[in-house]
Amino acid sequence: MEPVKIGVVISTEESPSPRRVDFVVTDGVVHQGQYVEIDSPQGRMLALVEDVIKTNRYFGQPEIVREYELRSSMEENFPVREWEFLVGVARPMIVYAPDGSKLRPTLPPSPGATVYSPPPEHLKDALGFADEGLRLGTLQFHDVPVVLDLSRLVQKHFAILAMSGAGKSYTTSVIIEELLDRRPEQGRIAVVVFDVHGEYVGFGEPVTGGDYEDYSDRTTVVDVRNVKIPVPELTAGDFNFLLPQMSGAQRRELEKVIASLRKDMEAGAGPYDLKDIIERAERDITHQGTRGALISWLRNLESTGLFSAVESPPITRVVRPGRLVVFDLSKTVDSTVRQIVVSYFARRLFDLRRRNAIPPTLLIVEEAHNFVPSDTSRGDVPARPIIETIAREGRKFGLGLCLISQRPVKLSSTALSQCNTHIILRITNPYDLKHVEESSEGIDKRSADMITTLRPGEALIVGEAVEFPVFIKVRRRRSQKSKFEKNIVEMAKDFEQQLRDVEDVVEDL
Repeated sequence: MEPVKIGVVISTEESPSPRRVDFVVTDGVVHQGQYVEIDSPQGRMLALVEDVIKTNRYFGQPEIVREYELRSSMEENFPVREWEFLVGVARPMIVYAPDGSKLRPTLPPSPGATVYSPPPEHLKDALGFADEGLRLGTLQFHDVPVVLDLSRLVQKHFAILAMSGAGKSYTTSVIIEELLDRRPEQGRIAVVVFDVHGEYVGFGEPVTGGDYEDYSDRTTVVDVRNVKIPVPELTAGDFNFLLPQMSGAQRRELEKVIASLRKDMEAGAGPYDLKDIIERAERDITHQGTRGALISWLRNLESTGLFSAVESPPITRVVRPGRLVVFDLSKTVDSTVRQIVVSYFARRLFDLRRRNAIPPTLLIVEEAHNFVPSDTSRGDVPARPIIETIAREGRKFGLGLCLISQRPVKLSSTALSQCNTHIILRITNPYDLKHVEESSEGIDKRSADMITTLRPGEALIVGEAVEFPVFIKVRRRRSQKSKFEKNIVEMAKDFEQQLRDVEDVVEDL
């Protein structure tokens, strides 16, 4: 496909240079975030349009414009429309040399050089898109599919960052669809989601209407109220994460209690639960101070209703290639319950992957700033250590991590820095924006400024999965939304309908 001419390089105080090239648009329209190619001494230069400016010489002097407008319109006296120009400000990214090699831009193009709309094959190659992978959408202002390599995106971890309502869960759903739709010969992984608001339970609901694909046969939704953590599988070290306030003496006593119960179980006494640990601790721990506090904390754990003698769901059975497991945490507002569930099952996934007992897996953590916060002084987040461990070491064992957050500034820098790809949707909070700019490799001030103008469904991708910053339009999702996912207008209508139904029943009686 032959490149289409769209403009000509012009000479300004700052351009052209290896860092910036200004050009006047001669054919068509150029948008901020679009890519262009420019003839240069090194070869064909690919550049990203970071700003677009309209100029008109007749409106350049405020005092002249004011005087003419007071008497009559400027357009009545001058051919003003003939002198209106669109100027693009582009940042050079890479140069294709005549021999086919790729070079870093070190020489500027000449004023008067031709500016082209790049062919799709050049964009695909330069931006690092894959032939087969996860199709997230299309390149903004170019009819080029954005297909990301699975390994580069998942194995080296990624984060989805945006303000509320910008499309985080929608984008995540598209990624999940791509993973569930992969064929065995393409390499399928398992997906596990800790779903705080019930936004992904729709994957497990059979499709009853509409133009949606049915993923219910590939999805297991786990109601947090049915989760059970097997006490016989927990060591004193595991309890130490669940009860970070334990002292060294209390941990040693707990180790003795667990060892005693485990010995009885191996002798045929059967599996034990948290109640058995409490009873054995009351009997065997002699120091009153050590015993009293430990038993109180254990009773608090027991009151959550999460602990049992057997695991539910059985992770090795539900975490399978090409399948999705959604832990629906929306059924409880108890932050302690949520923290314990995420802490235990994240640790379980990590241990099983180290032993290759489950397939390679992507772990998705919604509202990640609540489970791996930047505030290291908080003692009520037992999930933080294991998520940070997965962020540091998970790639070695095929356990990918996706952190989703609307408050990046409150997210652990340890975990976020290990997410080598960032998918950034609209962010307007200046503190979050500054944090994203500082933590995202490859993002500069101009790209960061463009983040505030993104519309829902538009995203900037930077990092390992792409060669350069990429602005995309996220594709339409194929899965249905959860039936519980309603806006406030729908909620209000449903409530009034319920009131009318009750009134009708009362009248009938």
